[in-house]
Amino acid sequence: MAGRVYEVVTCFLVHRGPEGDRVLLLRRSGRVSTYQGRWAGVSGYLEAADPLEQAYTELAEEVGLGRDQVRLVADCGVLDLYDPDLGRRWRVHLFMFEVQDPALVRIDWEHTEARWVRPEEVAHYETVPGLAEGLRRCYGAKLGSGPRA
Repeated sequence: MAGRVYEVVTCFLVHRGPEGDRVLLLRRSGRVSTYQGRWAGVSGYLEAADPLEQAYTELAEEVGLGRDQVRLVADCGVLDLYDPDLGRRWRVHLFMFEVQDPALVRIDWEHTEARWVRPEEVAHYETVPGLAEGLRRCYGAKLGSGPRA
């Protein structure tokens, strides 16, 4: 399992409505290098020195949201994963952002579909590795509270 560690950021976008939290899931297109067709958060390789700066870059590129359209809810730490199918080790820097108006989300070529789902539904989707665990960590990092039902 030794070798390169691929560092990425994953951003969970949350919209809080009268019926509780909804989390944005994005279906990865066939044009991305890994996990085509799987569901993910807003994500990308860590190119900036600061993972939070990279998170803001990915939000702008992948869903068209600027800093003034989201609010950082939690820096959820790092999730280390190993994917035996790809033989890759991943270090995922996790963030949770709130978006007031989900209608502002515009997906780019990296995704074919977007869905707002209840946090507990994420585990029922075919996702990139560790997505449900990352979401649980983010809700835990947000003052120890869980999703609003």
